Amino acid sequence: MSGTFDPRRFFEHRFGGHGDTLGIDYRAHGADWAELMLPYDARLIGDPASGVLASGPILALMDMATSVGVWLRLGAFKPHATLDLRIDYLRPATPGKTVIGRGECYRITRSIAFVRGQAHDGDPSDPLANVAGTFMAVEGYF
Repeated sequence: MSGTFDPRRFFEHRFGGHGDTLGIDYRAHGADWAELMLPYDARLIGDPASGVLASGPILALMDMATSVGVWLRLGAFKPHATLDLRIDYLRPATPGKTVIGRGECYRITRSIAFVRGQAHDGDPSDPLANVAGTFMAVEGYF
């Protein structure tokens, strides 16, 4: 499966939504993966004493990065819903650093897409979270 879905254009022309509110933006992509970034923002701090980001924005970043991975593998945008997205937080994000989320789609069936990913704040060998999940296209992916 290959096509013309361009995540750069997708992020340039989006409007509103929770990803825009959080400041999530495009970073890089391949045939079945995408990297997005969540810049550090004081509005997203979950622990004021330490300045550590809340877990919710990181989960939103990974949900979006894995979704974009599905659309890249398909070569097209298809509306779908997150069926399951398990996230294992391995450590807190470093205050002041941008969080990078890489999402990959490794298999698509007629109606289910299987994804995995990782979040880090500068060193992919020291991740702060791993994710695994599934998405469902109600009208089918193909």
